[in-house]
Amino acid sequence: MRSIVYTKPGDSSVLDLVEREVPQPGPGEVRVRVVVSGVNPTDWKARAGGTYGDGLPFPEITPNQDGAGVVDAVGEGVDILHEGDRVWLYMAAASRPTGTAQEYTVVPASRAVALPEGTSFDVGASLGVPAMTAHRALTTHEDGPSRLAPGALVGRTVLVAGGAGAVGHAAIQLARWAGATVISTISSDEKAALATAAGAHHTVNYRDEDAAARIREIAPDGVDIVVEVSIPQNAQLVADVLANHGVVSIYANNGGDEATLPIRPNMSVNARYQFLLLYTIGDRALSAAAEDVTAALRDGVLPVGEDAGLPLTRFALEDTAAAHDAVEGDVVGKVLIDVAGE
Repeated sequence: MRSIVYTKPGDSSVLDLVEREVPQPGPGEVRVRVVVSGVNPTDWKARAGGTYGDGLPFPEITPNQDGAGVVDAVGEGVDILHEGDRVWLYMAAASRPTGTAQEYTVVPASRAVALPEGTSFDVGASLGVPAMTAHRALTTHEDGPSRLAPGALVGRTVLVAGGAGAVGHAAIQLARWAGATVISTISSDEKAALATAAGAHHTVNYRDEDAAARIREIAPDGVDIVVEVSIPQNAQLVADVLANHGVVSIYANNGGDEATLPIRPNMSVNARYQFLLLYTIGDRALSAAAEDVTAALRDGVLPVGEDAGLPLTRFALEDTAAAHDAVEGDVVGKVLIDVAGE
């Protein structure tokens, strides 16, 4: 099979296309014929050394956490999936040497989730890191909910920073599905159109208007949940618009590794700041996210493509380096790699 690998950290030039033996699933594992691989910032950051540092945990690593394809072999003890099942994958390369940038990959059965009928492989490959991160961000309020479903967020206002990004897109869609009023901050008319297509009720251009004043016009009592991509840049705005007992779910360090928080405004509303990383949230939260995201798929939520607010940029498997570069360069939307035909 064709596989993309790297044996040392570095820029995208360390990625090579090689031929490898098709792997065999062990107990509790499944082998998936990968149709589409999804690329996330975590993939290029891990490859560049942001996760592993100067050394690698394995002699050779195949990148990319997310993907979608067809189960073509099951290991001993697996009864939740069967050969021929269409699945979406998450955390395929977490603490493992082989991700989805290859024609076949082996994962624990828990990391392969059945795709509902009618859900495309493009959608499946776009879930994983973005959708599960968004799910966690929307379920950290001290008064709940801990699970998402229609009606779970009725009466709540959610502010999504960067609604044109993959996590922001998923957060908008999941929050809207759960019944929240959704506001998204954006930086251009083009990104406003994408956030609106994803389902945001309101968009606020933080470059052209007083974002805090505009958000307070929309939500006089403040916002209950903030899905935050850049707390170093947005700390004051967040403090100005939080509702009493509001939570700020921080899933990225865009804008820098350190932030200064205004104490009095946050103290006055009993604010909660929840940092989150998908790889360490635990099996319980991962299972809840996988189940709820799949339920949303059954309801037709989380579509992709420009009309749905998430433009797709596609690459061939041999162009995985260019795909990583596109994500590192902050291309708008979702980057997918076409690995094999359906």
